[in-house]
Amino acid sequence: MIAHYLPQLLLAWSIQWMGILSPGPSVMLILSVATSRGRAPSLVTASGIACGTIILSTATVLGLASLFAQVAELMIAVRLVGAIYLLWLAWKAFRNAVLDKELVLKRRATGGAWRSALNGFTLQISNPKAIFFWLAVASVGGVGNAPLPVILVFIAGAFVNSFVGHGGYALLLSSGPIRRLYLRFRRWVEGGLGCFFLYAGYRLATATR
Repeated sequence: MIAHYLPQLLLAWSIQWMGILSPGPSVMLILSVATSRGRAPSLVTASGIACGTIILSTATVLGLASLFAQVAELMIAVRLVGAIYLLWLAWKAFRNAVLDKELVLKRRATGGAWRSALNGFTLQISNPKAIFFWLAVASVGGVGNAPLPVILVFIAGAFVNSFVGHGGYALLLSSGPIRRLYLRFRRWVEGGLGCFFLYAGYRLATATR
């Protein structure tokens, strides 16, 4: 049974990998967590992103992704939620850029694992970049008509792909050399992240489609 649907599964997962390998807001969030808080919190963030992928892949199977694309009001709502969240991330980055190093580290130390996972999850399910890639999956590589075992394999594979990909970013960006660079140029890094999130949020809020 799985072998029959394997070409569809591989096509869907390959489109997902294209989205993972093209850095966007999720990778920038991992960069922020990895450089400032270390490996474990960034991996927890990656797991939250992967859990968000379960929601998106399930929505793709159920046809909700295509419905959102066809109903303009729903897509506008998704864009606005994503824009608000990106602007909030921009505000946090700019705030960290102007605060003293000790205060920034103290504030980040208070954030538990659940908060890191929730941040990753929230960003993923409101990330239009991820949603658009899953729309592509629905259009050319969807498995919505497959039997339940195949659908479960599809969703599980999507979760694994997301965690492996974003977890890889977490491991790389939390490495010693990159963290030392962050500590040396913290204000510039946070300012750059703030500009990225601000621009992404603005473009998302003002998009016409």
